Amino acid sequence: MIRSPLMNVMTAAAIKAGKSLKRDFAELPSLTISRKGPGDFVTEADKKAEKILFQELSKARPGYGFLMEESGTVEGSDKTHRFIIDPLDGTTNFLHAIPQFAISIALERENEIVAGLVYNPATEEMFVAEKGQGAFVAGATSRDNYRLRVSPRTELVESVIGMGAPHAGSSLHAQYIRELAGIMPRCAGLRRMGAAALDLAFVAAGRLEAFWERDLNPWDIAAGILLVREAGGFASAIDGSMAMFEGRSILAGNEAIHGALKTIFAQTKG
Repeated sequence: MIRSPLMNVMTAAAIKAGKSLKRDFAELPSLTISRKGPGDFVTEADKKAEKILFQELSKARPGYGFLMEESGTVEGSDKTHRFIIDPLDGTTNFLHAIPQFAISIALERENEIVAGLVYNPATEEMFVAEKGQGAFVAGATSRDNYRLRVSPRTELVESVIGMGAPHAGSSLHAQYIRELAGIMPRCAGLRRMGAAALDLAFVAAGRLEAFWERDLNPWDIAAGILLVREAGGFASAIDGSMAMFEGRSILAGNEAIHGALKTIFAQTKG
């Protein structure tokens, strides 16, 4: 595992916020839930976890800026550093008592992601990466702690691909159906698990050969991008560019499968 001062700060903040999420997960019927848009919910749990993360990270790194899902942008006196935070990725899973959700924290330095963390409080798996230092996962026992490597599979027919599906009211359904039709007959299986940050962590861990999704925000993918790259994989927008934040899309995987999917997406473009 990475034991740098920065990663110690990030993991401590995630664990503290994770305890709050675990308490709320155990008391779902009593949570207050509101709707931000079609298929987009926010709960008291999101807000409490984000407040904890902001307080802990601000205390440890005063002056850093923030980009957060619920609170938006907070400018810092240090214009070169910014934390990008999703306090609860997979809110719909959380609300349905499905233990596939995560806290995602990334640190951007001069517009480059230099540290990333994805933590699932339900399973206690913590995925971490720092630029140039590799990517690692820590679990409940010492046997669960190891360096991450993307999958070695090079054939699409042997690959399990993760994806995100557009929600009700989205304009992306037709494009998504074309992409499914292009990929389904060629791969071993598709998985839609509902938390992009964890999907990207699973790509880094070699559990999925690749993952793609559209209509995403920076906090959904910032930490996962670094995890995949530090595990030896590729991450880009679906069109192959590096404008993932601007283009609001992600395609991540090992070199061979990333390339194969990029070709299919070009062929299925509307």
